[in-house]
Amino acid sequence: MSKERIYGLVGNPIKHSLSPLMHNAALSYLKIKARYKLFPLGDREFRTFFANLKNKNIRGLNITIPYKEKVLQLVEGYKSAGVSAIGAANTITIDKNNKIKLFNTDYLGFIQHLKELKVSPKKAAIIGAGGASRAICFALGKKKAQEVDIYDIDKFRSLSLMERFNQIFPHTRFLAAESVEALKLGEKDILINASSVGMKEDDPLLVEPRLLHPGLFVYDLIYNPARTKLLRLAEGKNIPHSNGLGMLLYQGVEALNLWISPKKAPVEIMRSALKKGAKKL
Repeated sequence: MSKERIYGLVGNPIKHSLSPLMHNAALSYLKIKARYKLFPLGDREFRTFFANLKNKNIRGLNITIPYKEKVLQLVEGYKSAGVSAIGAANTITIDKNNKIKLFNTDYLGFIQHLKELKVSPKKAAIIGAGGASRAICFALGKKKAQEVDIYDIDKFRSLSLMERFNQIFPHTRFLAAESVEALKLGEKDILINASSVGMKEDDPLLVEPRLLHPGLFVYDLIYNPARTKLLRLAEGKNIPHSNGLGMLLYQGVEALNLWISPKKAPVEIMRSALKKGAKKL
């Protein structure tokens, strides 16, 4: 009998993740002998984890905070054009010969969710300049946004993104902002929180209420909690908003398609599992 294939999520912290719900629902629906599990790894564990993949029968992984960029330095293998451009990976495939391929499905998930929301941003502001922000910048460049302003508490990171994506997308102007105030939200049509600030109830509200305006769409990549302080602020001011559950769904669909090809991920089964899980948050 064939061994059960293992898929999973690598990151820290990840106990809040809904990814196992949607992937295990999909694998069960498709009658694939596999399961998706969590691999919460500290930095030292992360460095040794990939040396033993073959013994664990792992055939696919998602990578999340804080390893989307670091994984490129530690894992040898084919890198998709998206990964090379973005400088971060969130999905890995491992074949029977233990050959690794790295992909980024985050940007595809974001694009698909924007399409579902009927949002076509021209001028965007992003808080955070980590691996998720890199994927968002790439997506906005692909969508031919006019301007993208990025703020991170670590100015070097936002400057790095500005330089990288100005070279890749000459039709989009990427700028590094000195502060949230300098993001010029009054001129923007979407604000995206791509930082982890908002996951904890005692996290500060990064945006002053006066900076939000009716022409702005507020998008928070965080989905647990489902309603962060930022989203509650937007709701209170009747400003359209969304959390990152839709992006999670569609990046997961793209990842599963890579793992189980030529079979296709059952989108509605995965959406239903996510919605049920989100209600319990």
